[in-house]
Amino acid sequence: MAASPSSTVSGRATRKHPIAPGTLIAALWVPVATVVGVVTSWQVQNIDRDWVERQQAACRHMPFPKAEHVAAWAGPVLGISAVVVCVLLAKRIRRQYGVPLWGTKRGLVAYIGVWPGMLTIPLELFLLYATYSPVDSGPVLGDCG
Repeated sequence: MAASPSSTVSGRATRKHPIAPGTLIAALWVPVATVVGVVTSWQVQNIDRDWVERQQAACRHMPFPKAEHVAAWAGPVLGISAVVVCVLLAKRIRRQYGVPLWGTKRGLVAYIGVWPGMLTIPLELFLLYATYSPVDSGPVLGDCG
């Protein structure tokens, strides 16, 4: 007696799959890159605030901190890399196992982790833009007399 196509598909979806190290690393990269991207973008604001406070305390203009540029670029790079890795992982899981991304535990971790990342990429890009945009008035040094 031949098995029906619906039972074959559901049998593939419930079957345990061997965990390949690359697939596991890719699945864990997505939420980690999302969180680290948001944290580094948040650090842009802290670095800028500290730079302004140091200038006000010293009563002189100081060079722009290079750490702010690094943090500003790290946010979007990590956020976009999380989305790219998730798409590649989805293709790999579909090709190897014939199930959607959320059909495996590691795929589900990546799927859940990529949605906040996609929502934060515009914020990360805005902070990158703000880092390179000219400041109209510059930091106010206050009463240095």
